[in-house]
Amino acid sequence: MNIALINASPKRSESASRALLSDFKGLLPGEHTVKSFTMNRPSIDEEEIKELCGCEAWIFFFPLYVDGIPSHLVSCLFQMEQLGIENKDIYVYGISNSGFYEGKQNRNALAILKNWCDKMGFVWGMGIGFGGGPALSSMKGIPLGKGPKSTLGSACRTLANAVLSHSTGDNLYISIDFPRFLYKVMGEMGWRQGFKANRGKR
Repeated sequence: MNIALINASPKRSESASRALLSDFKGLLPGEHTVKSFTMNRPSIDEEEIKELCGCEAWIFFFPLYVDGIPSHLVSCLFQMEQLGIENKDIYVYGISNSGFYEGKQNRNALAILKNWCDKMGFVWGMGIGFGGGPALSSMKGIPLGKGPKSTLGSACRTLANAVLSHSTGDNLYISIDFPRFLYKVMGEMGWRQGFKANRGKR
């Protein structure tokens, strides 16, 4: 099977979406062809679209922006809609991450992606809404399924099994395995450091 992993974060360097993609890739057996794509601009090359069309499964990894998907990704999806894609046997999955602690905050973003699939005639597989995404960039050394990534590992394995079996399922909404109050404290520390680094005021 040809599988497309699509990093749709607008960040060009480190991001939670990139970290999620890297972890998820490790769940896919070596006999499958896994191709990585980056959508961090408001358009996508038509050659890349042709390459995407040769994949049976697409998995989007993206951050939550204003309760939806990032505007540059909306633009890419609209571009593909305008061009039209003849292959309708494509299964689409999505992993949306947010700075909110509660994974259910991603439900509207996943609904937007599903609606696009319906309009394109693709098959919506399932999605994961993950709360606590910003913490992932600092947890590269922690294996998926361990410690703060325990629940995430279980959810990703469920999604990977759906991809490999060309099946569908209900969306999963999960949070990082880390106490909510500590996550809030660490987030506030990060904001203060950012303000200081950019010479801002509280």
